Amino acid sequence: MKHTARPFRFGVQEHATSTGNAWKDRARLVESLGYQVLYLPDHFGEQVAPIAALMSAADATTTLRVGSLVFDNDYRHPVVLAKEVATLDLLSGGRFDFGLGAGWLAQDYEQAGMPYDSPGVRIERMEEGLRIIKGLLAGGSFSFTGKHYRIKELEGYPLPVQKPHPPILIGGGGRRMLTLAAREADIVNVNFDLREGRVNRRVARSGFAEATVEKLGWIKEAAGDRFEDIELGAWTFMANVTEGREEVAAAMATGFGAEARDVLEMPHFLIGTVDELVDDLRARRERYGFSFVVVPGDAAEAFAPVVERLSGT
Repeated sequence: MKHTARPFRFGVQEHATSTGNAWKDRARLVESLGYQVLYLPDHFGEQVAPIAALMSAADATTTLRVGSLVFDNDYRHPVVLAKEVATLDLLSGGRFDFGLGAGWLAQDYEQAGMPYDSPGVRIERMEEGLRIIKGLLAGGSFSFTGKHYRIKELEGYPLPVQKPHPPILIGGGGRRMLTLAAREADIVNVNFDLREGRVNRRVARSGFAEATVEKLGWIKEAAGDRFEDIELGAWTFMANVTEGREEVAAAMATGFGAEARDVLEMPHFLIGTVDELVDDLRARRERYGFSFVVVPGDAAEAFAPVVERLSGT
């Protein structure tokens, strides 16, 4: 199962801002702290709309990559999303990461009055959507007939700067989603198993270390010869730079019905001093192959010394 260690890369996932200028300042700060990429999720709650905000962040910076973590395939027709992806990549000068998911948050669908189909149907639809988007980004006339979409002799425009397409990021915590990610993605982000559509104790326990090992087995099996070409990471739910590592972990473990060590071993939590976090990330790269780390925006400044120590090593 061993995955050859890659140099560490770091990103930040933001959500909201008070003003346009504050957003641009935030993007510049993320860049100045040494992070390589700024991501936005794609939900209907308290966050800015990702497409416009990512373009604004790209305009405000010079080297920072921007990306979706991740677009929900159900919220935009794949023909529409392909044009947005290509335009973001073109206007950012090839600094866009394309994250795509099948959708998971039931509340989004319920509040918007959208049908919340079974996970299998949503993943099947996303798989078709991804094929369409890749086809349109490749250039030339494209047609597709599937169960959910039908495209007839459409030529994608504009074309992306990055060839054959921007890096594709897919995350997941279930076998079917990780199998798709292993076959199609350049970056695979191992996540909790979110099939229930809500966060609860069972979802939290699906991120334990032993479950992560099983997920990596699914990825390797599905990826085959391309396993070494995939950049691996784990979705970081919380990054807490603190000297009270054991106390924080113990308090969280109570909610999971687990032990503090279970929380500290989960790749979705980063808890400890800068030295402890550096050691943890090196150990996780050795164990799992995780080299791409994206932290929540509220931890970006405190976590920056870890980025300085590990980025590129």
